[in-house]
This record gives sequence, structure tokens and C-alpha cells, in this order.
Amino acid sequence: MNSTPNANRKHIAVYGKTNAGKSSLINRFLGQDISLVSEKKGTTTDPVQKAMELIPVGPVLMIDTAGFGDNSDLGEFRIKKTLDIIKRTDLAIYMFDIKDIDIEAFKEAKIHFKKYNIPFIIVINKVDEAKNDDLEKAKKVFEEAIFVSSYTGEGIEELRNKIINILKEGEEELPLLGDLLPYNSNVIMVVPIDSEAPKGRIILPQVQCIRDCLDHGIKSYVVRDTELSSALEDLKDVDLVVTDSQAFKEVDKIVPKDIKLTSFSMLFARQKGDFDEFVKGAISIKNLTKDSKILVAESCTHNVSHEDIGRVKIPKLLNNYVGYKLNYEYAIFHDFPEDIEKYDLIIHCGACMINRKTVVNRVKVAKEKNIPITNYGILLAHLSGILERSLSIFRK
Repeated sequence: MNSTPNANRKHIAVYGKTNAGKSSLINRFLGQDISLVSEKKGTTTDPVQKAMELIPVGPVLMIDTAGFGDNSDLGEFRIKKTLDIIKRTDLAIYMFDIKDIDIEAFKEAKIHFKKYNIPFIIVINKVDEAKNDDLEKAKKVFEEAIFVSSYTGEGIEELRNKIINILKEGEEELPLLGDLLPYNSNVIMVVPIDSEAPKGRIILPQVQCIRDCLDHGIKSYVVRDTELSSALEDLKDVDLVVTDSQAFKEVDKIVPKDIKLTSFSMLFARQKGDFDEFVKGAISIKNLTKDSKILVAESCTHNVSHEDIGRVKIPKLLNNYVGYKLNYEYAIFHDFPEDIEKYDLIIHCGACMINRKTVVNRVKVAKEKNIPITNYGILLAHLSGILERSLSIFRK
């Protein structure tokens, strides 16, 4: 469970006004002291995250956010951090202190939940301190609320069951390969070893594809691009070759046309984003001009080398394709800009380090603002002239 990347966990975030007891609830729910608890308002500034196993749902990420309604010197900063978390939340818990039922603050939060299509649970805390009149009033206003005490543990099990039911009813995550190929299929995964490859290990997208094959009874063979030709000679009935996007053009020349070919990044684009929108975004590069501005969204920090895909290879290929030296800006991890209207194209990485909700919300905003958005692998396939071939595995 602890080795499951946070990007593959459902994100459950707790919201509410300062001092509503959010941190105490997280600690009670987890059975350990993770979040700092204090009588002083505004103790939580940066969101606190804790991975856990929620049986039978699986691995989840609990997030303790800074409170709304914070008028301190750091209040504006804390609220901005909280709103950033909303964009990646799969399930929200909105918490009231039973002695401070602020309807207006809740309405403000609910607008954001609805904007990003986030299911939410209303929790009313500190029932151990409440008078009967307080309880009756709260129950009339919020009939569906769960009443808890993060001090005594009352209502925590009911909340846990509610969370489980909502997550089980929600969107089921697509496998990477398991629904594309039948049981006992053969897949070759091409992993080039260059300066971008971490010493002594392979990168997360490749690891996750191998695991997905194991989960679905698909036989996987991992080779370097330099051994791909001999691997194809050794193996019979290869159903699919999956390559690192950077080697797309070279691998396309090696793999016979009757064998399907795609990339790790394209598999992640389907699992974590809006695949059709990414394809449209790649095709839209024909509309770029010499004044176009491009946003490259990277989901992880890393050392930049002369072979960096997002900062070197894609800009070089795209510039050659359109015939201009375009203008590029970069967003890293969750620092995705609000003012995307100034860009003519957004190029997103494979998103192995961020969750699906984050990518889906970014695509949603881009569509609303009519900004084309694509993905590393899909764009590279298009620039290499093999987009149609690399899409064939996704078409039934």
C-alpha cells in the first residue's frame, strides 16, 4: 500500500472554516497524529497529506486543508492553497463546528465543488459539546449531514462507510492496457537508456505498465531500443509494442506495420485525461503562427538535460514542423496558471505524478476557454507522422 503513488490514489480532502476541527478529524480517522491540532485558529497553512488504505476501496490520500474564513495576515495565502487542492479532489468533506453553522461560507465552498464536479459530504463536528437545541437546529438545516465528535470518535465509522460507498459508486479507473488486449497477449515495452533514464531503475510509467500487464495476465517483455529488432525475431505473435515517446520515430521504422504500436504517454493520456481532446489539440498545431505562445505542463520536477523531452525535444520538433521558433513557458507539478487565455496551445506530460482529477479539470478549463490541449506522446506521434498508426490500439 505505501508504495502506491499518490497519483494513483483517490484524493479525499477536508474543508471548512478555521477551527472547525478538520485536523482533529483527520487524526481520528487515521488513528494517528498527522495534522497539528491547536485551539488557535489558522494552525494549518500548507495542506497536510497522508496516504492510507481504505478497505475495500484501496489506497487513498487524505488531505487536511487550511480553513476558509481566515482573516489573519496569512489568510489569503491559506485560502489560495485550499482552492488549489479543490482542483485535484475526488471527494470533499465539508466540516462545520456545531456552534458555528456558517451557511454563507459553505455556499462559497459548494460553488467550487460543483464547478469541478466533486461529490461532497457534510460533517458537523463537536457534537460532544453541543446542547440539544444546537443538534435539533443543525439536523433541520442539514438532513443528510453526518454528526461526529473527533474527540470521542462518535460518528467516525458512519463517515467512513459513507466515504466508501461514494468512492465505490464513482468512476472506475481505466487500466493502462488490461482492457485493450485479451488475456495472454504479448507486449514488448521499449525502454531507451539515455541521460534521462534514472540510474539503476526504470521510470514510473514503465513500472505501472508492467504491473498492469501482470494484473491482467498479459505477458510483457522489456527491451532497449537497441535490442528491439532481435526481440521481434525471438518472439512470435507480438500484439503490441509500447515505446517511450522520444523513440517513436526510430521504433516505428523497426516494428512491422502489422504489429500495433503506441507509447507509454499515450496510454496515460487515455487513463488520466480526455483522449479525444488531446488528439484534437495535436492536430491543431497547423494553426500556430510565429507569435504563438505554448505552455508545457510538467507533473514532476527533474534535472534538465540536452535530451529533455518537454524542454528540448518537443520544442525543437515543433519549431521545425511549423517553421517558426515558438515561445514556450513551463508549469511544474500543481503550479498550473489561471490565465491560460494567453496561450495558443497547452502540451501536457503523461501525468504519472498527478491524479486524473487534476488533468481532467485542466482539460475542462482549456475547453471552456477554447485553448487546444494535447499530450507529449500524442503530439510526438503526430510530429513523427505516425499518429494514425499509434491510435489503432485504442480503436475497437
